[in-house]
Amino acid sequence: MNTKKFLCLLTAAVLALSASAAFAQVIVAPMAPPPPRAEIVPPPRAGYAWDPGHWRWAHGRYVWVPGHWQGVRVGYRWVPGHWIARGPDWRWVAGHWAL
Repeated sequence: MNTKKFLCLLTAAVLALSASAAFAQVIVAPMAPPPPRAEIVPPPRAGYAWDPGHWRWAHGRYVWVPGHWQGVRVGYRWVPGHWIARGPDWRWVAGHWAL
């Protein structure tokens, strides 16, 4: 393998790893989120799962993010994002597809 091709592959690998690390960011809030807001859920859509709205921690406060449709992954179920208490803090667990 020549040097130019090797450097190109190495650069691609580093970019891929740094992009995945950005999605693995840990979000911690110093207080519990407010209760969820009531939402009007649209009628079901074939091939989509409803991801309910949630509170996001941003700039020192909670901000409401409305629900939206997620494209279905066949063979998986959607687990909505949620906050969990860890000691005095609260940590965000991002929504994800699970078997």
